[in-house]
Amino acid sequence: MADTIDMERIIAIAKEAGDAIMEIYQRDFTVDYKEDSSPLTDADRAAHGIILHGLHALYPEIPFLSEEGDAIPYEIRKHWGFFWLVDPLDGTKEFIRKNGEYTVNIALIENNRPVLGVVYAPALDLMYYAKEGAGAWRQDAVQGTQKLPLHVNDSREQKLTVVASKSHRSPETEVYIDELRKSTRELEVVSIGSSLKICLVAEGDADCYPRLGPTMEWDTAAAQIIATESGCRVEAAAGGHKLIYNKKDLLNPYFVVETAVAMFCNGRTVANTRGYEHEPTSDQ
Repeated sequence: MADTIDMERIIAIAKEAGDAIMEIYQRDFTVDYKEDSSPLTDADRAAHGIILHGLHALYPEIPFLSEEGDAIPYEIRKHWGFFWLVDPLDGTKEFIRKNGEYTVNIALIENNRPVLGVVYAPALDLMYYAKEGAGAWRQDAVQGTQKLPLHVNDSREQKLTVVASKSHRSPETEVYIDELRKSTRELEVVSIGSSLKICLVAEGDADCYPRLGPTMEWDTAAAQIIATESGCRVEAAAGGHKLIYNKKDLLNPYFVVETAVAMFCNGRTVANTRGYEHEPTSDQ
């Protein structure tokens, strides 16, 4: 299915949604709260509408599941062989704080795994995209289009860079980072919002992103295929299995995104995360 998708047109839809987000970002806006207490803005709604209509116009036969759309019963979803999985505004808290660290996430899921992904950070005018078997790419106005990873850390036990959530850092993550310090001579922790964390590892600017806290499937799908196509591993912290999409419960397990260097250093650390439980949320 991914081979039949026109990536340039999906990128154009993501940019159109990003333009709508930026128009709202640059003025005053109201913040509502959903039943789970996560924030919702006019930008979430506007981007959702643009993506829904854009994808449906291009591919009316492909089902659509969005964080801001109607809940689709599992009895219907379980029959989907493929579908769009969308977070119109990932990092709503970062949007509200006006720090620019939020993204538009569009993924195509086939047979319970992402096979195409677009992540667009409109405030940074930064685009990431990937298609299964075709590599992962970064695009901006200054450096143009570049294949990922941009950097490879070959220092092994010399230095690791860990990226962590800006809004959702858990005690389990702190334990993980403390354990990882024992495996390397120098460790730097950087924080950034939204799915940009996964993209930072895909670029090679970070070696590891432990997400030992709750996320939903739409938070991770688009960035996951970007990371795996750049050579990273994305696995559940407990058991090391691959993330599965279109589950009855759309909550992800705790997971770790890592480069080859991080894989070399932290086998024991991943094992130490096993057994942690998690609670659902709807905002990464």
